[in-house]
Amino acid sequence: MEPMLALDPAGMRLQAEGPGLAVQIHAQLKARILAGELPAALRLPTSRELARQLGVSRNTVLRAYEQLLAEGFLQARVGDGSYVAPLPPSPHAPQPSLERRADASALPASPLWQRLDQDFRPAQVLPSPPRAFRHGVPALDLFPHAVWARLQARFWRQSRQQPLGYSDAAGLPRLREAIAAYLRHARGLPCTAEQVVVTSGSQQAIAMSALALLGPGERAAMEMPGYRAAAAALALAGTPVLRVPVDEQGLQVAALEALGPCRLLHLTPSHQFPTGAVMEARRRLELLAWARRQQAWLLEDDYDGEYRYSGVPLAPLAALDTEGRTLYAGTFSKLLFPGLRLGYLVLPPALAPAFARLRWALDRHASVADQAVLADFIEQGEFLRHVRRVRRAAAQRREALLQAWQRHFGSAGELALSAPQAGLHALLPLDGPAREQDLALRAEAAGLEVGRLRQVGQVPEASARAGLLLGFAAVTPAAITAAVATLARVWNSGRPA
Repeated sequence: MEPMLALDPAGMRLQAEGPGLAVQIHAQLKARILAGELPAALRLPTSRELARQLGVSRNTVLRAYEQLLAEGFLQARVGDGSYVAPLPPSPHAPQPSLERRADASALPASPLWQRLDQDFRPAQVLPSPPRAFRHGVPALDLFPHAVWARLQARFWRQSRQQPLGYSDAAGLPRLREAIAAYLRHARGLPCTAEQVVVTSGSQQAIAMSALALLGPGERAAMEMPGYRAAAAALALAGTPVLRVPVDEQGLQVAALEALGPCRLLHLTPSHQFPTGAVMEARRRLELLAWARRQQAWLLEDDYDGEYRYSGVPLAPLAALDTEGRTLYAGTFSKLLFPGLRLGYLVLPPALAPAFARLRWALDRHASVADQAVLADFIEQGEFLRHVRRVRRAAAQRREALLQAWQRHFGSAGELALSAPQAGLHALLPLDGPAREQDLALRAEAAGLEVGRLRQVGQVPEASARAGLLLGFAAVTPAAITAAVATLARVWNSGRPA
């Protein structure tokens, strides 16, 4: 007689009729009952009969039957065996496919969900290690793994003395003090530990700002083109997100004024994302005056302000603010590694307690272990050493990109590349969406990663603005030089490599 179940032979050899086989029998019988293949009131083979069919011990079958009895899928009749129990109609219906279950029409119909589902899909998770020209990634090859591992091991060796329970929602006090000291010293931002709230990266900082500061009917604004993930985070408050055009000096204040009342503005003045524009002092002062008149909040996203290639890093907009209208967001993703998911907000003193309560309501606090290790990393001087190391590497890799580009594409024409003043990527402007798509497809076919401005910066369909982002910090100078040569070959020939 054909056996009613099919067990995995590898499992039989390895488990020698241990619990693994009972689990297989239980799972297969349960699946067939739910699918309606074993209808209600059907008498199952006795444990002895099924064990003989499958070539297993009777105890193995008994364990599976007992589990099904306990879960209500079988009924035992004394002296007459085991029968399939009657179940409600719904389990007998064919199970929906994964595609059907994930259909947006079956998901919540709130306006916020619809907006996120249509406009703010998560970015693709790219393979590691990075390839040229992945943007937004620092020199991961220079990260001091041994130092970090030593500090982590030290934390767990001392775990009896460590705060392993719930911690301060604003962040580990020692880490907040270290962050404030770093910002005072390296970024010229006068602040105290009490103003710092530790976040899970700048993305959470933006979302928290929107949730805390935007009331019903109030509007937010951001740069166009701008950081697409910022648009998603701002949208969490359920309010309109206006787009303000940028030029070679960053966000246009006159265009912002023309939009009318706005409660919260997200901007990247030190290195506009993704165009790379650096906002001059006059425009910064105009923005602060606008915030004062409108009683609006400025959310300054200083995502890679430490990377500047002429002179010292610019002082943050928040350092010029005497009215307490600026929230300063920073992240360790561009200095250490994105997977760490640690960042911070420096808040006007009056806002700090409310943001700490909001952080508690969202997810209590960031990982205590990661915060403690990062605090040690900063206090022992390893962080400043690493910052100097990755800054030098970024400058060298930028220079390798510019030299290779000059050699293959020259300094004039459509594919001329301007030297970025700051940050970890260069923007290659192009003359339209079709050209952007064409060059991106050829580069991707050759195994290179380029960022499409219209996707990365959420450029509206009606706009003619186009370009490609070329990250230069994630790979070595030699890899950059080789990648530019590949671009020249596939772009000039019009054929994939």
